Amino acid sequence: MVSHHSCDVLIYVERQISYVLRTVEERKVKLIRFWFTDVQGQLKSMAISPVELEVALSEGVHFDGSAIDGFSRVQESDVLARPDPATFQILPWADGGTTARMFCDIYNPSGTPFEGDPRNILRRNLVKAQEKGHSFYVAPEMEFFYFKDGNSPRPEPIDSGGYFDLTTADVASDLRRKTISVLESMGIPVEYSFHEDAPSQHEIDLRYTDAMSMADKIMTFRLVVRELALEQGLFASFLPKPIEDVQGSGMHLHLSLFDNDDKNLFHDPEAQYGLSETGQQFMAGLLHHAPELTAITNPLVNSYKRLVPGFEAPGWITWAQNNRSSLIRVPITKRDKESSTRIEYRSPDPTCNPYLAFAVLMAAGSKGIEEGYDLPKEVAQNTSKLSNGEIDTLGVKSLPRSLNEALEAMEKSELVHNAVGEHVFEWFLRNKRSEWQAYKSHVTQWELDTYLPNW
Repeated sequence: MVSHHSCDVLIYVERQISYVLRTVEERKVKLIRFWFTDVQGQLKSMAISPVELEVALSEGVHFDGSAIDGFSRVQESDVLARPDPATFQILPWADGGTTARMFCDIYNPSGTPFEGDPRNILRRNLVKAQEKGHSFYVAPEMEFFYFKDGNSPRPEPIDSGGYFDLTTADVASDLRRKTISVLESMGIPVEYSFHEDAPSQHEIDLRYTDAMSMADKIMTFRLVVRELALEQGLFASFLPKPIEDVQGSGMHLHLSLFDNDDKNLFHDPEAQYGLSETGQQFMAGLLHHAPELTAITNPLVNSYKRLVPGFEAPGWITWAQNNRSSLIRVPITKRDKESSTRIEYRSPDPTCNPYLAFAVLMAAGSKGIEEGYDLPKEVAQNTSKLSNGEIDTLGVKSLPRSLNEALEAMEKSELVHNAVGEHVFEWFLRNKRSEWQAYKSHVTQWELDTYLPNW
């Protein structure tokens, strides 16, 4: 017997498919792009014509997974991309609005979810949470730089603006405004937008939504920002630390859990900071497992050039309400708006794969709830300005200081292994170790400038 829930899902999907087919015809869409991501979080795409769309929506599209990083080995190469009609959007900048896109889930030919697909990995973790009555919501602060040319040996900022500047120095204001307009037209609401602290650095904050939708939106956001910059002859970079001596680009994540009745499970007006026991346990889980998660949330060698003292990025595993050097901050809840109760996880950067990052964050927070983790004491001091001796007296641990340290912590993590699965766990470690080895053998300009004249 088919359950009422299954019938409702089928009806919803049929309506979505009908909407896609009708819109493609009415808007005279000429090309539909199927998007998915590799393990590293790089967006991949294949295109079909409207003639092929109806069959693709019902049967999916086969392709060779061995050509994609972290997907199949050659001897098991075939995979199936199934487009999600709920993610259909016109791309307003492409070909006069005659190109559309849909995100895909990747399946094995047998019909089972492909274990190397980041979207399926996140869905599996979200289903586990939903079985406990938890829905995971995320709102990211997206930071990035605009540069004159992506091919220059050194990045060249296009302005000298600073935090919240709106002056003639902020020549990217129009570009940022156009970017927001395009995002909004694609169903990606923006909360805030402003010039960040460093020259040519900008921030656009997205309105919170469920984790799967937000991961899709982050992938779209990164492409929109770069495409619109290219139209102006500029280069947009999400590299965590492209310029020395200024702060890097993070992707602070505002996290919350809701129950099946859309009640914020982190909200408790009687508790300290208005954060419920569930919220405190979730936060304790993130703090306890933070070293294991960091290779996923900060996946580049360059990521660890940002996580150093003095540039508003966290280096120590602490939490506080009004301390922006902490790994986790508890923002003040808006009066009479319990849905805004949340925690802010501040170490991730915008180069991470959002599907994998959300999966491991959800797993760590859920572990804290399941095991009843105790929340450590708040650290109100600015840890970036404390000496090593003062840090020692606080008894706090540091985040990994390099990609190598992060990979060593991840390798020992049963939690991350279970969250991402054996296939991605092994591939990620192998690939990133290779990246670290290549970095270690590379002779940098700093070494030549510092040592060559004297030696």
